[in-house]
Amino acid sequence: MSMIKNGLAALAAGAISVSMALPAAAAPTKFDFWFGLSGDLARVVDTLCKNFNASQSDYEVVCTSQGNYDATLQNTIAAFRAGKQPAVVQVYDVGTATMMLSGAYKPADKLMEENGYKIDYADYFPGIARYYATSKGEMLSFPFNSSTALMYWNKDAFAKIGKTEAPKTWEDVGADLQAMKEAGYECPMAINISANESWQLMEQFSAIHNQPIATKNNGYDGLDARLEVNKTKFVQYVTDLKKWYDAGLIKIKSKDLGQDMVQAFASGTCQVIMTSVGDHGTVGKTQKEGMNWGVAELPAYAGTERKNSLVGGASLWVLSGKSDAEYKGAAAFLNFIHDPKTALFWSTNTGYIPVTKSGFDYMKSSGFYDKAPFKGRETAIASLTASEPTEITRGIRLGNFTQIRAEFGTQMQAIFANKVSVQEGLDTLVKNGDAILDRFQQTYPGKTLP
Repeated sequence: MSMIKNGLAALAAGAISVSMALPAAAAPTKFDFWFGLSGDLARVVDTLCKNFNASQSDYEVVCTSQGNYDATLQNTIAAFRAGKQPAVVQVYDVGTATMMLSGAYKPADKLMEENGYKIDYADYFPGIARYYATSKGEMLSFPFNSSTALMYWNKDAFAKIGKTEAPKTWEDVGADLQAMKEAGYECPMAINISANESWQLMEQFSAIHNQPIATKNNGYDGLDARLEVNKTKFVQYVTDLKKWYDAGLIKIKSKDLGQDMVQAFASGTCQVIMTSVGDHGTVGKTQKEGMNWGVAELPAYAGTERKNSLVGGASLWVLSGKSDAEYKGAAAFLNFIHDPKTALFWSTNTGYIPVTKSGFDYMKSSGFYDKAPFKGRETAIASLTASEPTEITRGIRLGNFTQIRAEFGTQMQAIFANKVSVQEGLDTLVKNGDAILDRFQQTYPGKTLP
């Protein structure tokens, strides 16, 4: 018995000595990623993060939803001031100017180069890349969840008025809505006129028609840019929308009124809407049984030389003040997201579009767009690449633009409630919006956008 005990003791001692001789496995470097998506989209991001962590053992990204885009940006600012900022943060498109002027970031292109990753930035779709690049084309952040607006149309309703294609011009839209009304449809088209719909109604319309939203090439050329939507084709557009609304051809749909636009379309209540390609999956999952529908590029007025639509969504910024080890992890994470296979996973599970040509080609070669529920989403790429971006259609570089969108919503509601005329409402939008831009300019005296 003593021999057995002695033997076990010797084995234990040997095991201890061997374990002491072997170096302990290094723990992975942890770094934080904050994002502004919630619900199903947040769960997809969590899976994306788990996939990255499982793909290698050197780094561990800790992903935390901040609830929404506004909260993400505000929480990041507060955390940065306290020295507790994440390494990577998702910032929505209209926060780009604020991030650029903050100086609180490490440029994405330099981060990747310093960590040995060769990224072909020409591979990004120009309409996406230029939104997040400097005036010289330097990439400051990585495009992430990208989208653009499309027209969703009920093919069955259009068949009843003898149409087999979606309208391509706004003149055709007016005629088709009238025909559907006469065919007995209570809601030919639904719109929303809240602040968030500035993206579809004002911003996308202006880009497609190559109409400025503000001077200085939509703010790219200086913080002294000021709004001018009260003297562009946008005036005619709002006038037509209001005329169609008054005639009962358009209904306003929102959550506040009990049913939002997407629900109204998917249920067959309304026959046309304009919304993000990101809603394509939602319509497919919730549509009325047997409903036949499709998507098309947003219409343009007859005689318009159509330009590219604007990208929406957000990009990933790497913040300053982190360790070299965290930056290595952040670079590996961004490289993982850049992979075409990740683009396929992301688009399959969200409805967002690939941001690179190689990602789009990979998805096409895999048959992604060949059949439902994904068929039609390629229309968003066609819209974003309808032209080379002009100095106007490359994007919007205006400070405090969220506040300007809120002002848009206020004035649109006043117009549609007959409290002011179209011109009066848009004049007030410009006046109040310019005051917002003036305050932003005063916040950054002497500074210029990169």
